[in-house]
Amino acid sequence: MVSGASGSAALPPLKAPRLLDQVRERIRSLHYSRRTEQAYLHWIRGFIRFHGIRHPAEMGGPEVEAYLSWLADARRVSASTHRQALAALVFLYAKVLQLQLPWLKELGRPRQQRRLPVVLSTGEVAAVLAGLEAELGLFGRLLYGTGMRIHEAVSLRVKDVDFTHRALLVRQGKGGKDRLVMLPEVLVPELKAQLRAAHGLWLQDVQQGHAGVFMPDALERKYPRAGASWPWFWLFPQAERSVDPVEGVVRRHHWHEDRFQRAFKRAVAAAGIHKPATPHTLRHSFATHLLQSGYDIRTVQELLGHADVATTMIYTHVLKLGGGAVRSPLDALAAQSVS
Repeated sequence: MVSGASGSAALPPLKAPRLLDQVRERIRSLHYSRRTEQAYLHWIRGFIRFHGIRHPAEMGGPEVEAYLSWLADARRVSASTHRQALAALVFLYAKVLQLQLPWLKELGRPRQQRRLPVVLSTGEVAAVLAGLEAELGLFGRLLYGTGMRIHEAVSLRVKDVDFTHRALLVRQGKGGKDRLVMLPEVLVPELKAQLRAAHGLWLQDVQQGHAGVFMPDALERKYPRAGASWPWFWLFPQAERSVDPVEGVVRRHHWHEDRFQRAFKRAVAAAGIHKPATPHTLRHSFATHLLQSGYDIRTVQELLGHADVATTMIYTHVLKLGGGAVRSPLDALAAQSVS
């Protein structure tokens, strides 16, 4: 059982009566992303169920350690997934239950394993993109042409597209940071056509009196009409309206990521590529191909939105392999034999 007084006295008291609702309340008050909210709720639910629906306040270090060990040993989750589950439970105890964690330092942290990213050649990228049809092809070219993450691209709004300066504004990327990326000139006609299609859906929503799109933070209360305005509309809106899972109103959402993920998987198979490529591979390929073209690593770091250049350095390791700078001694031996 956890003992100790509040370790986060500066946090205001929670109003929700149920634990998971308290988690949601605290996450939103601290402005964590929806993706983080969903992930933390998933791991906290799993922790509670693993221990027979016991309340976390009745448990402590041994129970957390047992759950994390089960994830690593029985479920064989990756180190990054293991760290995310641990972060969710630390958040639960420190920010929601506001209990001291004298056992926290004793918990084993999984060692981070640096793995080389999967990278496609320019020819392989071209083959995959050729297998994507209509707006899915545009979306794929946008990912490869800008290095955006898939959730950043589906979240683009009309006002984030700047044709004058050939730029796209990525809002609230990883770590809640905004950044600018280039808008490939070759995509300008397609993006303008996509905007026209999106405008038709926006007009339909306005004429039928449906609620505007989701607005981040408290902007919907501060600017109640902005959500229904054209600049805030999605660049890639869904064809049909659906119920907002948070607010319970019927509105237009942006594409689900799995729509493109399924199409990308089919395109990779059709291209005869046997690498374990995912949509994120386009981001890895973007970075690697920029470095191959001679761009400096700081520029690539800024475009990718990496907080630390060490993260971007992984692509320099990719360049040292295969057709990079290092020549195998076997090739040198073969050359001597021929001469």
